[in-house]
Amino acid sequence: MIPVQGYQNQKVAVLGLGRSGLATARALIAGGAEPLLWDDSAEGRAKAEAEGFTCTDLTRQNAFAEAALLVTSPGIPHLYPKPHPVIAAAMAAGVPVDNDIGLFFRSYATQGWDNFQTAPRVICVTGSNGKSTTTALIHHILAAAGRPTQMAGNIGRGVLDIDPAQDGEVIVLELSSYQTDLARSLTPDIAVFTNLSPDHLDRHNGMGGYFAAKARLFSAGGPDRAVIGVDEGEGVYLANQLSMGAADDRVIRISSGQKLEGFGWSVFARKGFLAEWRRGKQVASIDLRAIPGLPGAHNHQNACAAYAACRTLGLAPREIEAAFHSFAGLPHRSQLVGERAGVRFINDSKATNVDSAAKALQAFPAIRWIAGGMGKDGGIKALQPFLGSVVKAYLIGHSARDFALELGATPYAICETMERAVALAAEEAVAGEVVLLAPAAASFDQYPNFEKRGEDFMARVTALLDKA
Repeated sequence: MIPVQGYQNQKVAVLGLGRSGLATARALIAGGAEPLLWDDSAEGRAKAEAEGFTCTDLTRQNAFAEAALLVTSPGIPHLYPKPHPVIAAAMAAGVPVDNDIGLFFRSYATQGWDNFQTAPRVICVTGSNGKSTTTALIHHILAAAGRPTQMAGNIGRGVLDIDPAQDGEVIVLELSSYQTDLARSLTPDIAVFTNLSPDHLDRHNGMGGYFAAKARLFSAGGPDRAVIGVDEGEGVYLANQLSMGAADDRVIRISSGQKLEGFGWSVFARKGFLAEWRRGKQVASIDLRAIPGLPGAHNHQNACAAYAACRTLGLAPREIEAAFHSFAGLPHRSQLVGERAGVRFINDSKATNVDSAAKALQAFPAIRWIAGGMGKDGGIKALQPFLGSVVKAYLIGHSARDFALELGATPYAICETMERAVALAAEEAVAGEVVLLAPAAASFDQYPNFEKRGEDFMARVTALLDKA
């Protein structure tokens, strides 16, 4: 646990009692503060009370008369589409609003660091797609190289729930736009921006607000090194804003598909090979094609980002390459579930938007595609350029029929349920094809989250494989 500093003997309100909210309450107590806890759901309050906490109704009048701070969970809106009433009340009372990320950066360093030979460092990863895989891959590389490391944030543990720093430790944090948008303190040593595609636009009042929330990690954080994906215009702009010129190697540009040879430091992947260039010369190359945990161009971009971040810490290219080969990937992200008669079954349930689904569709040459769920604005029209690899689509969930209208000449079947889709796709697939779950939609019509959807797919596939 990281005890929160700066609020000893003060009252701090906490809104939202999920994983991050309860971790924040524990860390506040450890730092000598008095938490005032509230959750809109009776279930959330009961969970906190079962742990021994007392809840305080923050919706009552004058609830913030004595509060020094309000800490809110990332899923609760603070500005768009409109502020939560408790947050609005705190702001009206002049009470600062923060989140656990802001508290972490203000509390992580302690006087004990004076006795360390090597100061701990923090790597933060943000972006639209690939940030979980990139975060986990960085953590895996560091662990494989024998570096002390912990992973937290939007993946794994809450940031205040991690262990106090060790000498030379590296903390790797995945941060969503919800987290970077509100944190009052952001001071990473290394910051990574993977890419940008439309998502959470209602929460940020459009694409500009969404990008601005991501960019705060760099503009407010002032990292020593910035690793920037430049395959979209926003990344090109961000890299330009952070660098003093093309030769400035404090900014490492990364790409999947472009050559980036004219910069002080760049890492890019083309035709399955990762290349590192510094000051106009290639200094390393890695063949990514045979690495099972990183299939497809989108994972090659993740590999470039992780490679660049680890190189800034002094790891050798061959150390990183060896760790690539032992990386198993993350559940629900291009995850190989099994194989039968030359047909592979891939779970990419995390592909909840068009951009991530497009990347999955480009990773394999012949696909039986399971898609659908709660469709997002714009449907799947933008996927039409990537349907050449799709042998047939098997559509499930609320948006199945809407998706069917946007497939053009691609064959499809309305399956509605995962059970039917897996059974039919497996029955019709032939050797060399892939049965791919990449929904391009949210899961909430049939499942509580994308993890449960992926687990259902895996269970159906496993049952089929067990019968073989």
